[in-house]
Amino acid sequence: MAEVLGFVGLFGLLVALLIVYLILRFLKNPEYIIGNSIMGILIFFILNLAGAGIPINIFSVGIVAIGGVPGLVLVLVIHFLGLGF
Repeated sequence: MAEVLGFVGLFGLLVALLIVYLILRFLKNPEYIIGNSIMGILIFFILNLAGAGIPINIFSVGIVAIGGVPGLVLVLVIHFLGLGF
């Protein structure tokens, strides 16, 4: 049991380090963040005009604005799995 907890803790630490690395990498290039956010929002609204049926509210737009295209994928997955939005 202790071995499993040690593995889970190590895995969690590696995921946290990966997230910190990616955040620092993206913060070095603010144009990338701005472009990714604009692209995600544009695709989000185009999908809704095409009939995707995702409600446009502060939460869905916020996730897409902060996450960009990966945030849009997250909102789509959450919507189509019926977990929210």
